[in-house]
Amino acid sequence: MMATMETRFGEVEYDPANNLTFVKGLAGFEDLKEFVVMPNRKEGPLFWIQSVEAPDIAFVLTDPTNFFLDYSVVPEEAERKKLELGSDDPCFILSIVTVRQDKTVTLNLQAPILYNPKNNKVMQVILEGSSYRTQHELPKVEPKA
Repeated sequence: MMATMETRFGEVEYDPANNLTFVKGLAGFEDLKEFVVMPNRKEGPLFWIQSVEAPDIAFVLTDPTNFFLDYSVVPEEAERKKLELGSDDPCFILSIVTVRQDKTVTLNLQAPILYNPKNNKVMQVILEGSSYRTQHELPKVEPKA
């Protein structure tokens, strides 16, 4: 059963069965639990998630390993339970992307989002004692000579 909502992207039709469900909300947005993954208009590693409860709230996400090859997060047992992850189930890691006014792009590597693709449950976790930051700049790519 499809549903529609009015967003900053215009009217969006979505299947609620495909929503991402946050088992606890994002930091600063704890009341927002249901998000729609927006169709990608451009090829690339970034995608939008749109809040169902607050149509003016959307975030850009990416797989941080596209940019930081050694980035790795292993869900703790309590997190695995909340996401209903079995011992052999894959868990994907996502990061919120920010584009600053000076056009610098950062990823929130200190508070990644864990994603269970089997049931679309997600949760944000805070990495305590990590050297990663909430606004970790993308590595500079030197132009080829």
